[in-house]
Amino acid sequence: MTIPPMPGLSGRVVLVMGVVNVTPDSFSDGGEFLDEAAAVARGLELAAQGADLVDVGGEATNPHAAPVPLEDELARVLPVIRRLVAAGLRVSVDTTKAAVAQAAVDVGASIVNDVSGGLFDPDMAATMNTLVAGGGVTYIAGHLRGRTLAEVFTAEAPVGWRRVAAELADRLATFSETVREHTWVDPGLGFGKGSDPEGNLDLIRHAGDLGRELGRPVVVGPSRKRFLRKLLPEAQAADPLALDVASVAACLGAARAGALVVRAHNVALLRAALAVYTKL
Repeated sequence: MTIPPMPGLSGRVVLVMGVVNVTPDSFSDGGEFLDEAAAVARGLELAAQGADLVDVGGEATNPHAAPVPLEDELARVLPVIRRLVAAGLRVSVDTTKAAVAQAAVDVGASIVNDVSGGLFDPDMAATMNTLVAGGGVTYIAGHLRGRTLAEVFTAEAPVGWRRVAAELADRLATFSETVREHTWVDPGLGFGKGSDPEGNLDLIRHAGDLGRELGRPVVVGPSRKRFLRKLLPEAQAADPLALDVASVAACLGAARAGALVVRAHNVALLRAALAVYTKL
């Protein structure tokens, strides 16, 4: 069997977003960085490893996560964001709450990463209108279906990229033109799509098509998702390093397809792969 060569990226810039979960129940590293000092140290480590952006989240969004009160989420993320920004990092806040988005930007975050695309909080559109109008803020609109995480994960099913594009277009239509011009889109791998590998891989393959359809840059976050574990040989399914290698492969596929930003937990491994792959 002849295996065709993988296409290179021809020097195209790909941004790496590192992940700092200031949570006790995130699916991969819950509890590791709940302490403020540990979270700040992790963010600085990711930046040193080559992260262009550091995404700080205070509420887990996996199928088994519990909702977090506003006050708790603010207490988790604001001190960490403030210190990382002071250290010169470009910081994103991973939140579905408008009040957290506002507070995070107030202490220096320049990106609001909302996996719900505004579905979880009716105030998000108005808040983003204000924040973007103030200058220097980017919104990431993620795709999912439902008004709560429980709804999202109750009715999981693969969603084709064209349907994702159409539903994201509907979400973007609820925001002002100014916000839309400063929005990146995310197909929401695993969010309501289930752990079926093929459905999620198809979204990765069509990352560029999604971006062209919506006229917006694309963010793809496959890192350590359930569908990748299902693709691993049984002997490696529980191996954290094997899962990170699989995550890097998925990120490379997303970059090849046209994603601007790839989100990863293991930034060092991804940067090593990109250092070679972008030259091929």
